[in-house]
Amino acid sequence: MAAQAPTDELSKLKVADANGKPGASTETGTNGNLNHDSDDSEDEAEDAAAPAAGAAKKKKKRKPKKKKKAPTQQTDPPRVQIAQLFPNKNYPAGEEVEYVNENRYRTTNEEKRHLDNINSEFLTDYRHAAEAHRQARQWAQKNIKPGWTLTDIANGIEDSVRALVGHSGLEEGDAIIAGMGFPTGLSINHCAAHYTPNAGNKMVLQEDDVMKVDIGVHVNGRIVDSAFTLAFNPRYDPLLEAVKAATNAGVKEAGIDVRVGDIGGIIQEVMESYEVEINGQTFPVKSIRNLNGHTINHYSIHGSKSVPIVKSNDQTKMEEGDVFAIETFGSTGNGYVHEEGEVSHYAKRSDAPKADLRLSSAKSLLNVINKNFGTLPFCRRYLDRLGQDKYLLGLNNLVSNGIVESYPPLVDKKGSYTAQFEHTILLRPTVKEVISRGEDF
Repeated sequence: MAAQAPTDELSKLKVADANGKPGASTETGTNGNLNHDSDDSEDEAEDAAAPAAGAAKKKKKRKPKKKKKAPTQQTDPPRVQIAQLFPNKNYPAGEEVEYVNENRYRTTNEEKRHLDNINSEFLTDYRHAAEAHRQARQWAQKNIKPGWTLTDIANGIEDSVRALVGHSGLEEGDAIIAGMGFPTGLSINHCAAHYTPNAGNKMVLQEDDVMKVDIGVHVNGRIVDSAFTLAFNPRYDPLLEAVKAATNAGVKEAGIDVRVGDIGGIIQEVMESYEVEINGQTFPVKSIRNLNGHTINHYSIHGSKSVPIVKSNDQTKMEEGDVFAIETFGSTGNGYVHEEGEVSHYAKRSDAPKADLRLSSAKSLLNVINKNFGTLPFCRRYLDRLGQDKYLLGLNNLVSNGIVESYPPLVDKKGSYTAQFEHTILLRPTVKEVISRGEDF
């Protein structure tokens, strides 16, 4: 999910959904024994009486019910839980890259190995979320075509994610807490980020569109933030290649003790070595200078560190244990975005003031937000999904009181085209793991 400079912080908290747990009941006979015990006793009595009656009837044996085999393959669209496909929790690792130079020793250092081993639960959750992300996005890449509405695209991706992690929402209890890390971003053409369709949106994906698809998946608060760009006209290929190459350069350069400003310079150098021809006019690909990568904290999509995508004097160092979203944005326009358009993304502020809310609709909506999202980002479609209606007045009142933050779409100049690619990396004690890496990108 895009971070605008200066970084906007969106915290992630555990919150409960309104889903109940299914119960179980067993019927008993009048003597308090289970019914199947009573049935067995009757069978035995019949067997004992049979010889006296001269009957040659044999007792019918009940066939044991066959246990259903756990699924071994994913469906299309993906609806089989990742946990069922990997019952031993041996989720696929991301791309593991050994450290170089002065950090080379980390690979074999016993102390660093020990630190890695005690983080096994952390890795399990992250790899679980990453596999759900890969399967959901690969379904999207394979199936999304011009003619789909943005609403159908968003719902298709989010329904897949919820099915893959086994939760229709954010359910708290004995099971894992998992689901969408933030609303699915579907930003088209000159819109770079923070756009998802609201209710009633009739926008249809066109053959000549360039669409950024930004997906967040979390398991137990370990958030995988990864994005890609879809375009169907090959004339946009150089734009997509530029941004993908810039992201990969940033991922390659990232590591313990690396200064984020240096990474920004490398990203910009790679990005701006490309140009794209559109309708006979050649455009240089520019890094969008006021969008950044960022750290990801537990239940918090935007941490305190940013990764610029242009050369910077920022001397902040990456450190062991950091989780970073390395995301880059390229544009054929000004290379600078501003807020414009109908808002779809919201989040309750972690430092929200205590306000005397006079509107009953605002009070009621705040209770819904606290119960279902906490400070997790949400969109209007998520409120619709919870059965809320006529909430805009209350929502705007929460925004004006500084309790909820709104995040309008971020756009470059009209007529330009923007692209985005993003990966989440873990700076583990022994290796750098590109947790969201897949065969697709």
